[in-house]
Amino acid sequence: MGALDEQQQQNRRLTAWQRSTRTLARMSADHTLAERLAALAADAGTVHDLGAWTDVYGGGVVGEVERRTADLLGMEAAAFFPTGTMAQQVALRCWAGRTGNPVVALHPLSHPEVHERGALTSVSGLRTVHPTTAHRHATADEIRDLPEPFGTLMVELPLRDAGFVLPSWEELEAAVAAARERDAVVHLDGARLWECTPHFGRGLPEIATLADSVYVSFYKSLDGLSGAVLAGPESLVEEARTWRHRYGGQVFQQYPAALSALLGLDRELPRLPSYVAQAKVVAGAMAEAFAGSSVPWFRVHPEPPHTHQFRVWLPYPAEVLDEASVRQAEETGVTLFRRWSAAPAGLPGLSFTEVTVSAPGLEWTADDVRAAVADFVERPERAVQGRGGR
Repeated sequence: MGALDEQQQQNRRLTAWQRSTRTLARMSADHTLAERLAALAADAGTVHDLGAWTDVYGGGVVGEVERRTADLLGMEAAAFFPTGTMAQQVALRCWAGRTGNPVVALHPLSHPEVHERGALTSVSGLRTVHPTTAHRHATADEIRDLPEPFGTLMVELPLRDAGFVLPSWEELEAAVAAARERDAVVHLDGARLWECTPHFGRGLPEIATLADSVYVSFYKSLDGLSGAVLAGPESLVEEARTWRHRYGGQVFQQYPAALSALLGLDRELPRLPSYVAQAKVVAGAMAEAFAGSSVPWFRVHPEPPHTHQFRVWLPYPAEVLDEASVRQAEETGVTLFRRWSAAPAGLPGLSFTEVTVSAPGLEWTADDVRAAVADFVERPERAVQGRGGR
């Protein structure tokens, strides 16, 4: 498919999602530029004095985001970054310098290994080792038994590419203790840490301070425009500010992102536990509906979900499921699923999608979910039959 055709398909999907009267979540991409700007202008005054001067290379509203996030996480200090990739690169580089060991132990499905084009090695000169290749978090024994020294253990909470999975609180404590036994520091990739509190049964400070540092994102779960924060000891954060500048992250003005971050902390953060609870209802109803359908195989993972996000797997090509999803949105006004991806191992005819439940999803009953699945499953079957079963 050419670039123009792909753009047309993207516009078609966005239009269908935006016009849907029922959806499990509204994503930032579902809105036009005018809608996003108008909403920010209308609401920003509820979280910050708009008569204050704009930020210049930090300070102002950016400094307020840093202070508030540090307090929420129970950390000494925090620094605002334009991207989470940069925040995490800087954190791991700083820890490597302090420990004298450039080796980072992390999961092979973690964000730096899958989504950052090898930046840990090519940009920061670090090397990675993997305690496990299983689609779960590494155990304490696996961390303890790594055959070579490492300076930092990085733990992604939740581990998105394994299905937004979390360890139990006891397993997380044991993993951190095992890293300490190896004289390593612990860094949390907490891009989605905000929604982990129901699963762990612990508040944000208790989770975050289990580690030496943590990065959190403002756009993934809090509906911010962009931006991230690295939080930890004051000395680490001060060093991180220096590396942020060296990495090109000392941005002149960031008030739109900072204001949207404050709005997310005020509005979305308190709602996340209700999204997590509703995701369990949605996932359970989906599993029941698929089990009673003509679909030859399916998987809802994890079941129940650990956060407000989970994966659904079906035995059809991704392009067939993409078309089924957008047609359902266009014809019924219901967006049940969004984009589908082929199985990472390249298994033909097997695809997965990520399901997010946020405020619009709270309106769905289990019966609503079952009805939407019943309508959806007929669509890929017809498409496959129309292609001669290929």
